[in-house]
Amino acid sequence: MAAFLEKYGYRITRQSGSHLRLTSSYKDREHHISIPAHTPLKVGTLNGILRDIAFYLEIDKQELIEKLFRE
Repeated sequence: MAAFLEKYGYRITRQSGSHLRLTSSYKDREHHISIPAHTPLKVGTLNGILRDIAFYLEIDKQELIEKLFRE
């Protein structure tokens, strides 16, 4: 997941146990998210991550999914 998010400037800034902290300044302000460092991600967890990133990027979640996974 972290590799897909590099498109939007997310970089791993720290790791705490089995979670990664990613930070992006893509929209001229910092945005932090934490994601589990294991696969597969549970559907609800993935949905929450995508919803949070789409809100930050000010785009629809479906548009984000298409850009992340289909390009």
